[in-house]
Amino acid sequence: MNDFTIYPAIDLHGGQAVRLLKGDYQQMTVYDRDPVAVAHRFQAAGARELHLVDLDGAKAGAQQNGAVIEAIVKATDLAVQVGGGIRSTETLERLFSLGVKRAILGTAAVKRPELVRAALQEYGEQILIGIDAKAGKVAVDGWLETSELTAVELARELRAAGTTRVIYTDISRDGTLAGPNVQGIVELAEQTGLEVIASGGIKEVGDLLQLARFRRAGVVGSIVGRALYEGQIDLAQALAAVERSSERGDVRC
Repeated sequence: MNDFTIYPAIDLHGGQAVRLLKGDYQQMTVYDRDPVAVAHRFQAAGARELHLVDLDGAKAGAQQNGAVIEAIVKATDLAVQVGGGIRSTETLERLFSLGVKRAILGTAAVKRPELVRAALQEYGEQILIGIDAKAGKVAVDGWLETSELTAVELARELRAAGTTRVIYTDISRDGTLAGPNVQGIVELAEQTGLEVIASGGIKEVGDLLQLARFRRAGVVGSIVGRALYEGQIDLAQALAAVERSSERGDVRC
């Protein structure tokens, strides 16, 4: 059975830890001016993984918060995965040279499929693909543009190119604390055979336990952001609860 991993998230804007509401840059909340300190708190709570997004980079098409990313990687023992503004092999090489564990390609999956194929061939499981969807359609360029591809169509194309794992974000849930789109997440995993990390809407530990029950279907983790910053979820308690669930073998077929 697949493990289920919790990925605490830090979204970077202007060197600060922020969250957007439904991907809207006009609805941004600054939670901490020191992202390195945030990463330290996550590690102290027991996290082993960290999800980092360069929001400025996603919007600009090239990474903008490289110095902060480097500082976090060097200051912690967390396995860091980074997305936002990764549109070239040079950016990938730089991130991996810093010690980043995984790089997330999102917009490039739609606009530069040749980069994705080459990256998968070169780096294998170090490459994650982010599929961000509005009403089932894939969004790109920092979620500012919506393509005609559906999430399932893109996921199937990516699997054919060699992808085994994707991050799926339902933008309508992101930053809302409205609960995850469990049906959409599970359907993506079942219809494509890919492992799926869920993102968007997590509000309480129960959401994580609900998703973890679909490990057998391919739901292998969840990203948590706003709920941590606003005290809705205690990270140490959430990690312990999911571990107990795994030990009990709580699954749904």
